[in-house]
Amino acid sequence: MLLAVEALQTFYGKSHVLRDVSFAVPAGEITVLLGRNGAGKTTTLRSIMGLTPPRAGTVRFKGQDITGQPPHRVFRLGVGYVPEGRQIFPHLDVGENLRLATRPAGDGARWTLDRIFEYFPVLRERWRQQGRNLSGGEQQMLAIARALAGNPELLMLDEPSQGLAPRLVRELEALMLRLKGEGVTLLLVEQNARMALGVSDQVLVLGKGAVVFAGATTEFRRREAELKGRYLSV
Repeated sequence: MLLAVEALQTFYGKSHVLRDVSFAVPAGEITVLLGRNGAGKTTTLRSIMGLTPPRAGTVRFKGQDITGQPPHRVFRLGVGYVPEGRQIFPHLDVGENLRLATRPAGDGARWTLDRIFEYFPVLRERWRQQGRNLSGGEQQMLAIARALAGNPELLMLDEPSQGLAPRLVRELEALMLRLKGEGVTLLLVEQNARMALGVSDQVLVLGKGAVVFAGATTEFRRREAELKGRYLSV
């Protein structure tokens, strides 16, 4: 397992958000984390990344305990993070956004700028354009490209399809499958369950800060009506 999360307890002030959350992310697969708004999905990613350190529990990446490590150290170990809302640097141009995120990965570095441009040719065209002047879809491309520039082994995506037109959502699906084919492991938080289930190998469902289902996508499909009714429907 590339990532192992064990008994996480995370709070915002006195609010107890994650309650004994445990799961594992297999290397080379796409794991999707589903749940209603407020279930704790984003907090789970933030707890892994060190942005909201858990009060108890353990996060292990490649067997190494990274619990509560500052985000820059987690990033340097090979964890990429695309937060909800993209959060690119709006006053910096595309080139500056990408250069700030570059993390050398030795001789095995795959995500050079030329390689990134193979995936996102529009970013080469927008190289000197400020982030705030990009379209929503281009900003999402830049956010993902910025994470890839860090040469991650694990890429965590929080609501990447949010605000995208259907055509761009389909392109996003194809992109995630292509990244999986390149050996990148993905942990995906997504409200668009149809899209997420279409690319996933494994499904985790959170309900009120606790894991209520963890298993293969095929197993989720067998219980889909029950799980959606209890934990996903509005």
